[in-house]
Amino acid sequence: MELTQLKYFLAVAKNQHVTRAASELHVAQPAVTQAIHRLEDELGVPLFTAKGRNIVLSPYGKYFYEKLQPLISALNELPRELRSLADLENNTIYLNVLAASNLITQAIIEYQRIDESLHIHLSQNEHSDFYDISVTTKVSRKPNDKEKIFVCREEIFLAVPNSGNFKDMSCIRLQDVKDQGFIMLSGAKIFRRICDRFFQQAGIFPKIFFESDTTSAIQNMIAANMGVGFWPDFSWERLNSHRVKLLPITDSECSRDIVISCKHNKTDNTKTEAFYHFLVQYIHAAAKNKSEDKSTV
Repeated sequence: MELTQLKYFLAVAKNQHVTRAASELHVAQPAVTQAIHRLEDELGVPLFTAKGRNIVLSPYGKYFYEKLQPLISALNELPRELRSLADLENNTIYLNVLAASNLITQAIIEYQRIDESLHIHLSQNEHSDFYDISVTTKVSRKPNDKEKIFVCREEIFLAVPNSGNFKDMSCIRLQDVKDQGFIMLSGAKIFRRICDRFFQQAGIFPKIFFESDTTSAIQNMIAANMGVGFWPDFSWERLNSHRVKLLPITDSECSRDIVISCKHNKTDNTKTEAFYHFLVQYIHAAAKNKSEDKSTV
């Protein structure tokens, strides 16, 4: 069976007349007649019977029509559905966030007010290379010609209680707090591994008092004078406790690179690149605003 034969069959069944069906299909009447005869020969049953000047479906034809109609309807919908899938794919961004997750979440919320049609599929997998945009703390490989890379340096401070010996300090050495208890992110976090490197550079074996998966818990425990901890300049949530202050660290190079990379995975990469440029500007603005507001909070 050929698709053309099936379409001719449906047209004849609808019009109950070969000539009218041929006119509707914009083909010659003999072509329709021959297609119907070939289809009947292939199926081995008559599909139409004469009724006056018209022809109507035979019992076999009625059964064939009932089975064929939904299949052809679904087939006719395929081009539209495929276009919709392509539109959805072009409107979907696969975003792998391994750093600055709080800041990136805020950026997503703001951007979706600009483009409500955009779908963002979030993941946090440092071993995956499947993404359109990645936010991490290092350039893991050499970018290709179609990939954009943005790197922003972020200073890491020491968050301390705004009381006691810390109250009048404007900066600090890690050696000054080597006997303090540290409040840290859990060891599986990339930021934690960066902080462990700071300890190694300073020759310190830290006393880890508490580990948490959340930055708010770290802040609350430091505010309660239970220890000290590292705090990135602008990518974490804003400190909202007057009992915590951030001190620059002077005896170790305490900073990290926030890296945003954008791949050209799609035929139409317009929306991905637009969101990438928005993220770059958002990170720039956050860094600039924070540099103007480094104070005790």
